[in-house]
Amino acid sequence: MRIALDARLTNYSSGGIPEYIRQLSRRLPLLDSHNDYLILQSHKDAKSLHHLSGIRLVKCITPAHHPLERTTLTLELLPWRTHLLHSPDFIAPHGGPWRSIITIHDLTFLRYPKFLTPKSRHYYNHQIHSSVKRADAILADSNATRSDILELLGVHPEKVTTVHLAADERFHPQSEKVVISTHDRLNLPRHYLLFVGTFEPRKNIRSLLHAYADLLSQHSITPPLLLVGKPGWLFDDTDRLLDELGIRDSVLYRSDISPQDLPAIYTGALALILPSHYEGFGLPVLEAMSCGTPTIISDRASLPEIAGDAAIKCDPDKPESITDAMALVLFDSELRTNLSRKGIQRASHFTWATCCAKTLEVYRQVLNQS
Repeated sequence: MRIALDARLTNYSSGGIPEYIRQLSRRLPLLDSHNDYLILQSHKDAKSLHHLSGIRLVKCITPAHHPLERTTLTLELLPWRTHLLHSPDFIAPHGGPWRSIITIHDLTFLRYPKFLTPKSRHYYNHQIHSSVKRADAILADSNATRSDILELLGVHPEKVTTVHLAADERFHPQSEKVVISTHDRLNLPRHYLLFVGTFEPRKNIRSLLHAYADLLSQHSITPPLLLVGKPGWLFDDTDRLLDELGIRDSVLYRSDISPQDLPAIYTGALALILPSHYEGFGLPVLEAMSCGTPTIISDRASLPEIAGDAAIKCDPDKPESITDAMALVLFDSELRTNLSRKGIQRASHFTWATCCAKTLEVYRQVLNQS
């Protein structure tokens, strides 16, 4: 059988979904010697997602998230006589003789439409129902996302399988020498609180900044807050809030941190704070816990499912709850040690090998359908 994996998104964005796609493209062909694989890449992408012989790279002209992609990608894929197409960002082509599997990472645009731009909201709302109807099987990153799929899209439960993601193997506690060297090279302080992710409304950075301002007012010795990520929708409003709260000198914003430096950044942090209103999975939580970093999460969506009892939970709608959680972790060294130990243990249960094995199992089930 010939299986196609749509990897075009890796050329257009960074973050959890492109990392998921890269892991699948590297690992699935190694696990599955019985089928042939096509990796669909953007024609603008100069990087190869793997180095395996016998794997075909198909350069596609159709860009990811284009209004016409469901039609044009169908036309591009037709000559390849594909039996199964996996769309890891849920938007599957309209037609084609192949069977279809999609991955839905979250349903923010349905659950919390106010957190998206009108353009993005319209695009996803226009695509989701037909993609779900076209799909022979659906993968969900978490049980929380699976529940949303069943509730908001009315999908039959047997059609949706939860397949958890994982942190890459490079995320593990780094030596003090590596951490100090990385801090010096990147001009970072020795101690800091950390946020990692795209700066967009659903990440709840406004409440985090309000909570951090309260923490500064309550405690004279408070480490700086390091924000690592790319600017998203309404970033200018977030930037102005730094001046309104009078905390600009205490907040460091870095959009230039490379993926290779993230393990040292996590290891050097006193705590990671992810107070999101909504996450389909929350990969930074696993990355931080894998590095032994104490973690604070919101008590919403997938985050408690992923972190278990290895993180401190807060109410994302109450900045004072975030403040209390930061103070609790910051000023209790024994708690930090316990969270570090629990985090490493918890994160070890999530592996890309398991993720890909479960994904392949769904492939086989769909291919064997009569």
